[in-house]
Amino acid sequence: MISHVHLGVADFERSSAFYKPLMAELGLLLKFSDAAKAWAGWVAPDAPRPLFLIGKPFDGAAAAPGNGQMVALLAPTRASVDHAHALALSLGAACEGAPGLRPQYHPDYYGAYFRDPDGNKLCVCCHDAEAGS
Repeated sequence: MISHVHLGVADFERSSAFYKPLMAELGLLLKFSDAAKAWAGWVAPDAPRPLFLIGKPFDGAAAAPGNGQMVALLAPTRASVDHAHALALSLGAACEGAPGLRPQYHPDYYGAYFRDPDGNKLCVCCHDAEAGS
């Protein structure tokens, strides 16, 4: 259903340093990175799409997060949610919700929320039951 998601960033180098280890933690592969064009994209190892992209806004205006907009990234396990959230915070993210169950979404929904250095809101979540249960 989704081809790609693009988040506008103000400082490509800073954002690249933030997203490269975060995407690696989630098992996503860097498909391309072009500092001259100030954009980069990641993809799952087993599919060509969807792409997660960061870059300078096409219109040349300042990057700004949207109110009510959020990108949710799928994590393979609940432990990966925990690790990705901690990693994001160590890389300068602001916490918007600690890792934990969110049964109001469904019984096995485990997620964490944060804002990247540009203020874009992200979620890392796992929809699977805890391993061994």
